[in-house]
Amino acid sequence: MTNDFVFSGLKVLDASSFIAAPAAATILSDFGADVIKIEPPGKGDPQRRLSSVPPSPRAQGNYSWHLANRNKRGMVIDLKSAAAPRILKRLVEWADVVITNFPHGTREKLHLGYDEVSSWNPRVVYADITGFGDAGPDAGQPGFDLTAAWSRSGLLASTRDAGAPPTVPVWGSGDYMAAVAIYAAIVTALYRRERTGQGASVGTSLLAAGIWATGTLVAAALADGTPFELHDRKAPLNPLTNSYRTADGEWFMLVTSAPNWPGLTRVIGHPELLEDPRFADVEGFVEHSAVLTELLDAEFRSRPFAHWKDALNRERITFSLIQTPEEAAQDPQLRANDIVVPLEGVSDLKETISSPINLRGVPKVAAKRAPDLGEHNDEVLAELGFSPAEIAELRTQGAIPTPPRAEM
Repeated sequence: MTNDFVFSGLKVLDASSFIAAPAAATILSDFGADVIKIEPPGKGDPQRRLSSVPPSPRAQGNYSWHLANRNKRGMVIDLKSAAAPRILKRLVEWADVVITNFPHGTREKLHLGYDEVSSWNPRVVYADITGFGDAGPDAGQPGFDLTAAWSRSGLLASTRDAGAPPTVPVWGSGDYMAAVAIYAAIVTALYRRERTGQGASVGTSLLAAGIWATGTLVAAALADGTPFELHDRKAPLNPLTNSYRTADGEWFMLVTSAPNWPGLTRVIGHPELLEDPRFADVEGFVEHSAVLTELLDAEFRSRPFAHWKDALNRERITFSLIQTPEEAAQDPQLRANDIVVPLEGVSDLKETISSPINLRGVPKVAAKRAPDLGEHNDEVLAELGFSPAEIAELRTQGAIPTPPRAEM
């Protein structure tokens, strides 16, 4: 790596699994950090298999693994082995940042608790994520994004229409949201270390990320606010913020307000509605919501989306086509803004998704494949100062396995 990247020279030990914590390390790698990911022997991080678990879409390429672990070097270490701390201590001494998501209690048994890690390297930035936080009655409970970030936070209960039961959201979405929070905590601690020379223990929880995402509604509850009913598409609280279907079967989201009402009446070809007293103000929109929604439904169903796209754009009314993930993947806006980027080194996967953080005019590292299981064991151990004889001894002691064949 060159010195052109923001985090060139930054060393990160990724001792975590699944999505949120590893994805935070991936964001650091996008800006040039040298990230070493450690996995358990056998099948490694369960994230390696997530692409093949329903309802993950079926594909040839292991897209979820490369998305959350690109640009890393990979090691396999049996942290339960008596010899493992020999390796772990040198990795921690090497690192600027250590990231883990092992539960409290388990991490201490595996020599990954903050007290032990910081005794090996007082300047280290130690970052972790839990399901429900460090304290409270559920601090020790396991959590996934669907439970801690979505279900517990109120987000899932709020993202459904009236009369509809809660559904299963896009899994991993709460994790990737939390990953940005962990990344931000790490960068904040690194900035503090630049000023003070001191390491730090930082972190977040899936619950905290979910509550932040549901912040408007939870803050309203803290203010003893009275919630409105769940959204009813046929009689929404505000028919100017609603989804509508076009003649060619497309759905789009309309998001506008009373000042744009004159323009909307022109779009649908009913300027006479400006004189209709039922729609003279916001209160009228709410009171006669079902009537106006039915009228808008009929008009939008009468012509294809291309027509409405041009008409709404002319009046500068905010809207968006409601795209499927498959349609979003082909959206030219993604490649124009380097949201989708080329992926190097994977024969059956040509592109991946970049992290959502950019410094204009400052390059990111080109996305390269995630490591095979234990791919860099010998390389990293040699860099840490272990001799070939010592590496062989670590294998004999069960701390590291015999290298597996490369998997593609």
